[in-house]
Amino acid sequence: MIRIDTPIHLSVIKNLKMGDEIELYGKIYAGRDAVLPKICLLIREGRLKELKADLSGGVIFHTAVTAAGIGPTTSGKVEIEGSIPLLSRAGVKMHLGKGALKPETIKELQRWNSIYAVTPPVSAVFHRALKGKRIIAFPEEGMEAFFELTVEKLPAIVAIAHGKSIFSKFQKA
Repeated sequence: MIRIDTPIHLSVIKNLKMGDEIELYGKIYAGRDAVLPKICLLIREGRLKELKADLSGGVIFHTAVTAAGIGPTTSGKVEIEGSIPLLSRAGVKMHLGKGALKPETIKELQRWNSIYAVTPPVSAVFHRALKGKRIIAFPEEGMEAFFELTVEKLPAIVAIAHGKSIFSKFQKA
């Protein structure tokens, strides 16, 4: 298991390879279909500083935050997958979720030196790893607001790195 502290330095990303098992420590962000397009709009409009969140070296977990805990949503949803290139360009180094991504998204991850990791589908594991949470932006979205989470031992597996995807054997050519 490779320990990764946030924010993630580029040298850490460059040393990860597809299939590596990792544990995240530190602050990560949580957002999904409702909020990620809003974050992208702030980036496009040059208003990212309004978030009061530094995405450089950041991790975005594709999840909602509820009293029951946290768990990944499908990252291939249009609103989520469509946000990955712009968020990577803005400094996000790791996207955390579940499911395969399109070849175009894999190329964009490689272009911006970012990776995608998948999480074991066990919400109880994530709940134990969640040490703190606070809403950063868009509280009107409730459990889908943009959250800052403090985690310890949050497990994940690098699924896409350096243009290679563990999902490629399942995708049509």
